[in-house]
Amino acid sequence: MTGEARKTRVLVTGAAGGIGTAFFRYARTRYDLRLADLPGTSLPDAPKSGESGHEVRHFDLSDAGAALEACRGVDAVVHLGADPSPEADFEDSLLQNNILGTFNVLRAAHEAGCARVVLASSVHAVEGYPPDVQVHPSMPVRPKNPYGASKCFAEALASYYATEKGLSCVAVRIGAFEYPEDHESTDAHFLSLFVSPRDLCQLLCKCVEASAETKFAIAHGVSDNRFKRLDISDTRKMFGYEPDDDAFRIFGVLLD
Repeated sequence: MTGEARKTRVLVTGAAGGIGTAFFRYARTRYDLRLADLPGTSLPDAPKSGESGHEVRHFDLSDAGAALEACRGVDAVVHLGADPSPEADFEDSLLQNNILGTFNVLRAAHEAGCARVVLASSVHAVEGYPPDVQVHPSMPVRPKNPYGASKCFAEALASYYATEKGLSCVAVRIGAFEYPEDHESTDAHFLSLFVSPRDLCQLLCKCVEASAETKFAIAHGVSDNRFKRLDISDTRKMFGYEPDDDAFRIFGVLLD
């Protein structure tokens, strides 16, 4: 008689944020999760006392030693921890949170022997393209602000760790993450970027579980919108991503 198969152990940084909270709700029965965020933060859906397989840690990503300890004993890392604001100041925030923090997590994951890192990039890495251009993963990055440039750095660093250090990395360019009930915008640009929580969480899980042959890849995280700022053809093929939602239908902008 065989025992129950061990669940994949996943460290989630930035677990108190909107995406981190949605991911925990979506994946709490799928993985054993180590939820991490800054000291003093509250995890809205933190594991209940005694809930099997999950744990919570608080540390600053600028602390390389703490990042290494958090990565020990996990199979994969979903790195969501960063300043998510497109208006964030480079010296006051991005340098510490998005640049140094990402470096510490990737270095720690490599040193701890993790199999894969799935990290949050952003559509802002390519928002410098004209609005009528659909961006494909193979196109050069083109940020429009320092925040976007910090995500370009994250993608480049992930590529370095994948090709030179052997750490499998997937960078997910996340679009406009929203719960449909929290937003009523019918701006065409927003609708083309929309990604629902269930679609993004599905994609993050697909990236965690992708073939071990995946060394480095960029995935596009938008829903199946009628018009898409980010092309998801390669993401569908590579990861089996099957989004359920279409912002144009959700928000009642239907075109004949």
